This record gives sequence, C-alpha cells and structure tokens, in this order.
Amino acid sequence: MTQPSIAAQTTPRHVFLSPIPLFFVFLWSTGFIVAKFGLPYAPPLTFLLLRFAGVLVLLVPLIVLMGAPWPRGKVGHIAVAGVLLQAGYLAGVWCAIKAGMPAGLSALIVGMQPILTALAAPLVGERVLPRQWLGLLFGIAGVALVVAAKMSLVGLGWPALALCGGALLSITAGTLYQKRFCPQFDLRVGTVIQFAASAVVLLPFAVAFEGLTPALSSVEWTPRFIGALAWSVLALSIGAIFLLFALIRRADATQVTSLLYLTPPTTAVMAWLMFGEAFNLLGIAGMVLAVLGVMFVVAKKT
Repeated sequence: MTQPSIAAQTTPRHVFLSPIPLFFVFLWSTGFIVAKFGLPYAPPLTFLLLRFAGVLVLLVPLIVLMGAPWPRGKVGHIAVAGVLLQAGYLAGVWCAIKAGMPAGLSALIVGMQPILTALAAPLVGERVLPRQWLGLLFGIAGVALVVAAKMSLVGLGWPALALCGGALLSITAGTLYQKRFCPQFDLRVGTVIQFAASAVVLLPFAVAFEGLTPALSSVEWTPRFIGALAWSVLALSIGAIFLLFALIRRADATQVTSLLYLTPPTTAVMAWLMFGEAFNLLGIAGMVLAVLGVMFVVAKKT
C-alpha cells in the first residue's frame, strides 16, 4: 500500500494554525461577489460552463508540460466528487439566486452544511465531540445573525428553495465522498477531471433550459463580466478549490466544512466595503459568534 505523503500526515491542528484556512475563507467568500457581478450579464449555467472551460484551458496544457501523474484507479471517484462539489453545488446556488432566492437566505441554507457533515461523519470514520457540536450550533447561529438584516422572502418560490436545498445536499455529499474515496490525488490533474466531468453534466441542462447557443450570443462581455469570469476561474475554481482539496486531505470533514461558517460574515464585510451594504452591530455579533464556533470545531481533539 502506498504510504501517505508528509503533507497528508500533518495533524489537523497544524493545518488550522497555517494561513491555508484564512486564504480559503477569503477566496470562497468572494463567490457571492462574483455572482453579483456576473449574473446580470449571462445565464447561470452558461456562466458556469464558461468558468469550467476557462479552468480546463489553463490547466490542461500545464499538466501536459509538467507531466503531472494520472490518478490510476481513482478517476471515477474524483469525477463523481467533482460533479457533486462543482456542478451540483454551484449550479444549485446560482440558479436559485437567479430564480429569486435572496442571497442572505441562500447563505443560511447552504450554511447548514457543517451540521449535515457532522451528522454523516461516522460514514467516513470520524467522531464529532460534544464541544464541536456546540461550535457547530454557535456557527449557524452566527450566520443567522449576519444575514438577518438581509433576509427576505419576496419573490421566493419552491423552485428556488429546491435548487438551494439540492446545492446543500450536493456539496455535503461531495465533501464526504471525496474524503472517503479519493482524498489523495495530484491537485492539477484532479481539478481537470472534476471540472471536465462537471462541464459534461451541466452541458445538457444548459442546452435544455438556457438554449446554449442563444445564451452564449446574449452574453454581455462587459469589463465587469470579464473580471468576474477571470476571478471565478483563477481565484475560485483553481485557487479556492486547490485549498479546499488540501484541507480535505489533511483534516476531518467536519472541521473543514465548519470554515464555511466564516463565509457569510466575510462576504458581508466585502459587500459593505465594495457596495456600501449595511453591516450593523447584529452582524458584528454574528461574526464573533461564528468565529467562536469555528474555533470550538477545529481545536485539537482530546
């Protein structure tokens, strides 16, 4: 049996004392900002297909030139995990927002992922301590406080709820699946496999629901859209995903997903700085509670 790499043997507490989680939270939090910039200029599935294509255009030549190792015996598992983490999650959230789901409610629904992951932790041989359960409850309460001021049910219908709920289940299942069946693989090749599989899965839906050719011709290639697409390819689909995979291979799934509690507060601060959106004392209290919750979850197990 192949021995795990030194990086894979790093204990979770070492990972969470490194800059990796901070960079991951920052990059992941920009996803909602990208949606705000990109969705007005292209249908959601069309935007995502352009995003996936951009990743492949950049990484395929790189792995060929560098001779990156092919993950033998894991390609199918990596593809399945990718479809759940990329196609299922991103398409669900973006289409839900396009269908009228308020961003605050979307963040709250997807914010349930750490709790779902903890409930399913025994499936990947992990144990969740009482202290960690307390941290998970603190975290979701903090997210609720942060998004409370932006919560609205105006224009909300069952399709948007179903899409967002599906996204929640998809990213939870994808995280657990990858942790269980393929935590170790070359990040460059694995990312290409995952985004190629996700593009194949999304393509028929884009054709059926958006009429892909008309949708592509209707894309408005404004500076805002080009910037959003470039950031989503480089920072999110390559940078943030590489960091997520690195965390999944080094730490417990519950610990990794708890970092997502920090996404809504970080996004709220970004929206305040960039768009002047309100960020009140309730939001600050929610941020503190979310940070405290994550600290409880990622602290060294005893």
